[in-house]
Amino acid sequence: MTATVGAASNHPVVPFVDLHPMNAEVAEELDRTWRYAIETSGFIAGPAVERFEHEWARFCGTTEAVGTANGTDALTLALRALGVGDGDEDILPANTFIATAEAVALAGAAPRFADVDPRTLLLTPETITAAMGPRTAAIIVVHLYGQMPDMDAIGGLAASRGLVLVEDAAQAHGATWSGRKAGSFGRAGCFSFYPGKNLGALGDAGAVVTNDPSLARTVRAMANHGRWGSHHEHRLVGTNSRLDAVQAGALQAKLARLDQWNEGRRRASRLYDERLRALSGSVGLPRQLQGSRGVRHLYVVEVDDRDAVRRELGRRGVQTGVHYPVPCHRHQAFSRFAVEPLPVSERAADRLLSLPMFPHISPSQIERVCTELAVVVRKDKARNRG
Repeated sequence: MTATVGAASNHPVVPFVDLHPMNAEVAEELDRTWRYAIETSGFIAGPAVERFEHEWARFCGTTEAVGTANGTDALTLALRALGVGDGDEDILPANTFIATAEAVALAGAAPRFADVDPRTLLLTPETITAAMGPRTAAIIVVHLYGQMPDMDAIGGLAASRGLVLVEDAAQAHGATWSGRKAGSFGRAGCFSFYPGKNLGALGDAGAVVTNDPSLARTVRAMANHGRWGSHHEHRLVGTNSRLDAVQAGALQAKLARLDQWNEGRRRASRLYDERLRALSGSVGLPRQLQGSRGVRHLYVVEVDDRDAVRRELGRRGVQTGVHYPVPCHRHQAFSRFAVEPLPVSERAADRLLSLPMFPHISPSQIERVCTELAVVVRKDKARNRG
């Protein structure tokens, strides 16, 4: 991403995300992947997909991985393969990307939205229990912003109630709870490899990981038009959601660098933490749980007058994002499932601001972001007092 000069700044723009350095590191591998696909006409399935699935399962600490076309399909197929559908309710946090709720609806179940802990914005056993009802069949835990909640406690709750536990780990490639990787706790762990993720493809891609070979086989069949056995035998109602060979090859090349890139994100987060502590009265900082080693997919703070702060930062050459400005239960598509207020999610949605975060962000860029943010929030506070 080429730096440009902001309208109200003589400095280069600090991008919200810059994918170029990561792709440049693997340029030769990407070129070989593309040439191999062209030379062999091996675009769908084949050795490249098999290699990546094997390596991704090993990375996640599971025995099985099934590539899919995207992360939403990974969630939908996992729920369908687990038999979670018509007449069931699935608990999920209200503050997540809409795809988590979409997958529940596409599998034929109803989303049951839960509130979250105000310090971490993650599910807890208490918020899950508050959302339970007689039709609850599954808990979908979202490892938001790259951090895992207390998976021992949540896993114990799911087991004690006979509920299916599924992980939406789309933002948590390589995150751990008590040393154990995201995706390895639930009956299924679901990943997106959208280009901006910690492990990103060159387009859409996803995967389901599990320790259940039977579940993996069912997901694989459903993702390939319900084929079971021979090419012409369709036992299940399936869809077309196959990971293609080019994306698998790109992901394989990047996987070798994922730990290094995640450490770059952690270093950046530590710099943000140190620099922004002085603004603790005006900027709410993310909290890491003891036992959780996150991968900092996003660095999200809370501020008053979020939209005004964001506009002013943009004028000063600092790009930002918002994850997410509307909780799922407040969207028209899912408002019929909004059975009660969810005050933590609703309040946070008005205050969340995502600062620039990517593995190669420089200390000087972080310093610039923090300096500009300090100026903006202090001006905003003074204006509101006046």
